[in-house]
Amino acid sequence: MRILVTLCLCVMNLEASAQSVRPRVQAYRLSEGESIVVDGSPAEPAWQRAVPATDFRQRDPDNGSPATEKTEVRVVFDEDRLILGVTCFDSDPAKLLGNQMQRDQPFSADDRFMWAIDPFLDGRSGYFFEINPSGAMGDGLITGPTGGGGFGGDMDKAWDGIWIARVRRTDAGWTAEVEIPFKTLNFDPATTAWGANFQRTVRRKNEESLWTGWRRDEGLTRMSNAGRVEGISGISQGIGLDLKPYLLGAASNAPGRGVPATSGDVDIGLDAFYNVTPALKANFTVNTDFAETEVDERRTNLTRFPLFFPEKREFFLDGANFFSFPTGDDSPFFSRRIGLTGGEPQPIVYGAKLIGQAGKQDVGFLHVMTSKEAVAVTGAPFEQKGEDFTVARVKRRFGSQSSLGVLYTRRAPRESIVDPRHTVAADLTLATPSFVGDTVLDSGVWYIHTTTPGFLNEDGDRPPAGGSDAYGWHANVDKDPWGASISFHEYQAAYDAAVGFTPRRNYRQWNPEAGWQPRLNDHRVIRGFQFEAQMNLNLNLENQLVDRNIHLTPFQVEFHSGDQVRLDIFTQTDQLDEDFEISDGVILPVGNRYSWTRYQIEAESAEQRKVAGSIEYSFGDFWSGTRRELIVGLTVRPRPGLFLRLESEYNDVDLPEGSFTTRLYRVDARTQFNPWVSLSSNIQYDSESREVGWQLRFRWIQKPGNDFFVIWTQNWLDENRLGFRPLDRRGAAKIVRTIRF
Repeated sequence: MRILVTLCLCVMNLEASAQSVRPRVQAYRLSEGESIVVDGSPAEPAWQRAVPATDFRQRDPDNGSPATEKTEVRVVFDEDRLILGVTCFDSDPAKLLGNQMQRDQPFSADDRFMWAIDPFLDGRSGYFFEINPSGAMGDGLITGPTGGGGFGGDMDKAWDGIWIARVRRTDAGWTAEVEIPFKTLNFDPATTAWGANFQRTVRRKNEESLWTGWRRDEGLTRMSNAGRVEGISGISQGIGLDLKPYLLGAASNAPGRGVPATSGDVDIGLDAFYNVTPALKANFTVNTDFAETEVDERRTNLTRFPLFFPEKREFFLDGANFFSFPTGDDSPFFSRRIGLTGGEPQPIVYGAKLIGQAGKQDVGFLHVMTSKEAVAVTGAPFEQKGEDFTVARVKRRFGSQSSLGVLYTRRAPRESIVDPRHTVAADLTLATPSFVGDTVLDSGVWYIHTTTPGFLNEDGDRPPAGGSDAYGWHANVDKDPWGASISFHEYQAAYDAAVGFTPRRNYRQWNPEAGWQPRLNDHRVIRGFQFEAQMNLNLNLENQLVDRNIHLTPFQVEFHSGDQVRLDIFTQTDQLDEDFEISDGVILPVGNRYSWTRYQIEAESAEQRKVAGSIEYSFGDFWSGTRRELIVGLTVRPRPGLFLRLESEYNDVDLPEGSFTTRLYRVDARTQFNPWVSLSSNIQYDSESREVGWQLRFRWIQKPGNDFFVIWTQNWLDENRLGFRPLDRRGAAKIVRTIRF
């Protein structure tokens, strides 16, 4: 405890002593009679009265040097909206790239302009936006100071805000106008200066430049490094009420699953959003529907543990950062546990959520009730008739990046002999961007306690003997071009987070890793190298080896073109504590200790090419035998708005216990007629299930917040020489409207 208190004091003292001069720009308030039409051309007289943010500097390739292409950003506002005017000058506008046109899809092959705003000026959280020269839009929530990937902070791209952007290409480059209603944002009305940063990508040069925070260990979304937009006052969210009703029509049948008759249904539902305060939002949902949700990507699993699939349902994605816990994927709260019992889906009757900030507290509260429709639970002598889920999270901020938080979850079946289960947790994060000079430190500790059911859990399993707690700690240090981290956690045998994701129990893990990423700014061809080393050491609670995985990257080179080549070496030791059926009829026996080494070679071409590809080949030992794996990807972008991605994964496993192969194929085709209308098709096949799945998804954004969807899904079973037998099919059309007050 004394060490922890000392570290807290050191972090706060270092934050207080750190000095950093950040740029500032004055926002111009539109006077009476002045107006701006958002058409992509910032030509109105009001734009000339706004002082531009300029003097961008390179993050890559020549860190700290002035950007090679000039960018100007002007900010104006009135009572109801924030408006940006952006001018991206370009010495060769004919080479601008804007392949993507669909909202919230990756812009990694395009020129783009991005910005981040921090309305609370807390240096931690905010909003992220991006556009490209074709008018495509993307957004997200900045959820914390840690993270990376070239941006600097953690970000949740699932958020879908209501805002408008228009762009134009000119002989001098491209321009944009962006309108963000204040109703879309949470903010502190007493704060007249907002944190802000701007970033531009010139894709043909693979150049990234920023207004501020251009050092490689900073980034756009590390809001502690943001500049200031000043003079924002006298703004309003209105009443702060949004109503979002939907109308759904659907028809389905399942001839291959014993339901040949076609049934139809018409349904309605409602989402309501209310700003309790400008910083705190309540959300109510009734008869919730997720028909428009994209399907999960299928994956091949040759491990002993379940795979993690991210949440994709909009109700749970909105504000997910307020419920996050610093355990990674092994979280005590995993929203995909809600609406799923014994592997069977349950409709959501209603849900309520409160998210936002109250003073120095981040607050998240969630309650959901699922349908009383009976669901049979495999292996259990009962039927489940609906459940109540409750999640509460409070996090107290202190210092510039640190926090102390608690979490509570409850899962309570109705009309069932299964007892309610509870989880309580606490966490402390100590973080600063100025630990020693400009070294970034992120560290923390956490503890979780769960209750075990008195009889059976929802899977029909009896609780094992042993403790029901988990705890861990981590420390990450980054100072470009170096980075290092170490973490530890322990999950006891009876740990049972009923609303969490826990792939394994009864073990403790050590995870040290380090990396070095030198750059060759003066080399004509090579941009830089990357070297990494990491280890996962898993022991049982008697400190006996369970498994050990050492991952080395002795060579990775990135070229100025964006092409990459990489070599990885994996060394693994595994001690089985029970038989492991790795494939049908192929069983690795308990008691043996297995050790093997594998090598992986990967090459990837730059995404901005009209035809881009990747290939990954790995080979070597595997358990008691050998394994070869080949993954090939091909991307074709013949013109803006047209995208085709082909992927293939093949495994050839040869073991004394038996040999087998796995295959996985994926075809992703997208047509974007403009930034508002898109058609996507996703086809997947995997040899494990022998099923082909197809989803066709049409989306028309009539205006931000008003959507029309048409979704078709169909599955077939591969019966080898007998062909493909239809299993099920479903068609749905959904209209969503947003009414703002």
